[in-house]
Amino acid sequence: MLVSSPGSGLGAPGRSTRIALWIAGTLALTLAFWTMGLAGLLALAGHHHVDIPAALAARLPLLRSQPKLIFAGESRTECGVDPELAADILNEPPGFAVNIAYEAGEPLAYAAAARRFPDTFRHAHVVLSVAPFIFNEGVGQASVYPLDVAARLSVREQLTTFLPLRVGTLIRYIREAFAARLAQDQDVARQGPLLPRGGLGVLDRVGQGRPNLGQHPYYAHWDLFGPKTRLAVEAMCEIASASAHLTVVDPPWFPEDRGNDAEWNRYEGELMSVLRDAGRRCGFDVLRIETVPMLEAADFADEMHVNPRGIPVYTRYLVARLGLTHRQAKQ
Repeated sequence: MLVSSPGSGLGAPGRSTRIALWIAGTLALTLAFWTMGLAGLLALAGHHHVDIPAALAARLPLLRSQPKLIFAGESRTECGVDPELAADILNEPPGFAVNIAYEAGEPLAYAAAARRFPDTFRHAHVVLSVAPFIFNEGVGQASVYPLDVAARLSVREQLTTFLPLRVGTLIRYIREAFAARLAQDQDVARQGPLLPRGGLGVLDRVGQGRPNLGQHPYYAHWDLFGPKTRLAVEAMCEIASASAHLTVVDPPWFPEDRGNDAEWNRYEGELMSVLRDAGRRCGFDVLRIETVPMLEAADFADEMHVNPRGIPVYTRYLVARLGLTHRQAKQ
């Protein structure tokens, strides 16, 4: 019978098991402490959160001109609608129309802006663009997840919704919560500098579309039955009641024949149904712009955004579709 000696190595499997258990326990404790630390930061961010993000606050000084036409929404409006051209089309001076859209802009943020500037919104026609990621629960990317929606989730819901694969969304939420609070404390929305060109941004490049837009990441795991859609609709209804008029716009994508793109047509059809039902209930218009006759492939920076060549084309078309006249715009 063999008896292992201390140096013989026959007890190595036992030691390996103990080491593995020690490593697993250390990792579990580290993860637990990390999760508790993250939960604490999320609770602190929720305490400091305000609905007007820093990116929108920086654009709100444009409201000093008391505009009668406010273009709002996400980056397709920010980089696609020229407010000075819109004012010129309506025979109005600069400042009559402004562009306060910002990247991944969400309706909840504009509802908060309407509460912050009630006199301005009360006399303005608001044109709000929306994108699929604002409503689709299947999209959780940090860059486009509506942060005001995230703020309305409990800490537990935030952790279970975004961990482990979407931790970046939580980190962005924490960072943006403190940035928004700082912008509010500094009164950026009222005291900040005026952006040039009425707030128009520019994407100066030429891009390409997608052969099957229904497979775009913004339609992934399509789901319109969660807090995103509910809160966005509630915010749009609030904006409609706080403004002279609200038009919700679904801007055009890259000009391609979508007739055979069954997924895209189904997704867009379901989204339009949600928006139109809300519009009938709350008294706002819904404008779906599938194509713009004069927009060509060379007028797009990518599958969603027009470039400088496309800006005047889209702006003129949008103003015409809004049905505004010089007399109506003054009212």
